[in-house]
Amino acid sequence: MTFVRAYVGIGSNLDDPLTHVRQAFRDLDAIPQSRGVARSPLYRTKPLGPQDQPDYINAAAALETTLSADDLLRALQAIEAAHGRIRQQRWGPRTLDLDLLLYGDLVRQDPDLTLPHPRLHQRAFVLRPLYAIAPGLVIPGRGAVRRLLCACSRSGIELLGADVKPAARTSFHQLANLK
Repeated sequence: MTFVRAYVGIGSNLDDPLTHVRQAFRDLDAIPQSRGVARSPLYRTKPLGPQDQPDYINAAAALETTLSADDLLRALQAIEAAHGRIRQQRWGPRTLDLDLLLYGDLVRQDPDLTLPHPRLHQRAFVLRPLYAIAPGLVIPGRGAVRRLLCACSRSGIELLGADVKPAARTSFHQLANLK
């Protein structure tokens, strides 16, 4: 049985987002044929879409899985549904958003799934938690996470102290020096 390393972006801004994100880590650990191998600290971020919504809590997780990318996506969508996720508005508020960011080095674009996630390389609220758990990660077709993160706007992301691990304390200034 060969495991594939997959990375999942996690976000919530409705109905006690901290609880949804923390529970999402536990839910990810319970996906069959998978095991959680890393969890990022939590970050408070400004909404990307309509600004008349609450701030988000964002994080990332790494899984090792024997599930196919499609089966893993279905498992993520089932977790979202269990958290009351309703897809109404693009970039709108949500109880839980689980994005399959990377599935090994798979590059794929079809109506059901695009890998790597299509805008991952442009979003500090995704790259910062990803960097915290995989600082040497290279995104296929885009480059090193640390360089992509340095190119993003640094405003609107706040590390939440209660979930900080020492390795996650790297500042954006320190990241810029890694170029």
